[in-house]
Amino acid sequence: MMISSPCVVSLTWRLEDAQGALIDELAEPMEFLVGGEDLLPKVEETLMGQTAGFEAQLHLEPEQAFGDYDAQLVFFESRDIFPKEVSEGMQFEGPPEGSTTPDLPKEAIYIVTEVYDTHVVLDGNHPLAGIALRLSFKVLDVRTATTEEIEQGSVGEAPFVLGMGTPPNETLH
Repeated sequence: MMISSPCVVSLTWRLEDAQGALIDELAEPMEFLVGGEDLLPKVEETLMGQTAGFEAQLHLEPEQAFGDYDAQLVFFESRDIFPKEVSEGMQFEGPPEGSTTPDLPKEAIYIVTEVYDTHVVLDGNHPLAGIALRLSFKVLDVRTATTEEIEQGSVGEAPFVLGMGTPPNETLH
C-alpha cells in the first residue's frame, strides 16, 4: 500500500541532535497516523507516496520540528500556588491555577525546571525547542486508518512529546 493521507504507518526510528547525541530510539515498530497529529509535517511530507521498506534520514531545523526557543515562555510563579510536593520535572497542562503571569498560552504544557523556597520556575517550551535534529526512520508497514483514528487525529498518544520522558509525577490539572 502506498502512503497517503489518511493512513497508518508502522515506523522504527533514531532521533539525534545535530551533534549526533541520541535523544530517542524506537527499536520496536510503533504506529502513527499520517494526516493527523502524530507526525511532524516534514516527516509526513517525506513519507507521501512511499511504501513499506522505505528508509530516510532527515535533518530538521527547529522551525521544522519543535520551533525556536521562546524565552517569554519561561516565567516565575509564587511557590504558594503549587502543591507541597512540587518538584523539577512535574508538568502542568496550561498555566497552574492561581498563576499571576498574564497572557500565557492555555494549550501549552509547562514543565517545572526549578523549585525555590519562594518561587517556582516554569518553562512552556517543548524540551526540544531550538534544537536542530537528525531523524533516521524506516517504514515497516502501511495500513488503512480506521474511522476512529481519523476522527481523533491520532493512532494513540502523541509520539512527538519526545524528550519529556516520563515526569516524576503525574501531569497536574
